[in-house]
Amino acid sequence: MGRIVVGVDGSDSSIKALHWAVRQAELTGATVEAVNSWEYPPTSWASMMPGMPEDFDPQAMATVALTEALEEALGAAGAAAVSKIVVIGNPAQALLDRAQGADLLVVGARGHTGFKATLLGSVSLHVTQHAPCPVTVVRN
Repeated sequence: MGRIVVGVDGSDSSIKALHWAVRQAELTGATVEAVNSWEYPPTSWASMMPGMPEDFDPQAMATVALTEALEEALGAAGAAAVSKIVVIGNPAQALLDRAQGADLLVVGARGHTGFKATLLGSVSLHVTQHAPCPVTVVRN
């Protein structure tokens, strides 16, 4: 049984990639690992933010966001069948790291970004160039 890694940031593109990965897993008997990553803002930007709440926990927030995205897209039973991985770091690098030993890496063509004019998002472009396994980019 193989392993399919899919990047899920909650964007429409990543949800389409998730659906594609789940269907592929059903065909091949693979497991699905949904990966979400987050980074602390640059220090200069963070210093402009008025006092962070003491209970601010970006890891927990990212985990909740991933869980909610999976449950909304796949239902509770479908989401329960997917491994959830939340890591600190650059999204492209997080996916490349998790793709080590995987049979397939699946990403959407574009994620959450302010620059919508590109034909292929920066994460999807980077992983297609550097992935240690085959990559599927799911177009919108």
